[in-house]
Amino acid sequence: MNVQLVYMTAGSMEEARTIGRALVAGRLAACVNIIEPMTAIYMWEGALQEESEVVLIAKTVAWKVPQLVETVRRLHSYAVPCIVTLPVSGGHQPFLDWVADETRISGETPERV
Repeated sequence: MNVQLVYMTAGSMEEARTIGRALVAGRLAACVNIIEPMTAIYMWEGALQEESEVVLIAKTVAWKVPQLVETVRRLHSYAVPCIVTLPVSGGHQPFLDWVADETRISGETPERV
């Protein structure tokens, strides 16, 4: 089992909830935390931008990440959404086991990553 955290941002709470629900319902993530508000300051098309955003943190397993990323890209309003994967190197084993269990669909075999 290779647990991963996926950090993402969204433009609104509605969009974040849509993404979070899709990921958990599709068993692509065991849990998605949504944090609001967050201010993003960045350059876009040569101009300094400052916008309110919503942070999403998904708990998943490594072999689900490609499908998770594709789902987020499909549901996201941004041309270039922030989707960053961070490996989990340790933690409370019962929680890590829960993440693995909740992302498994009956009869599904994890791919080797």
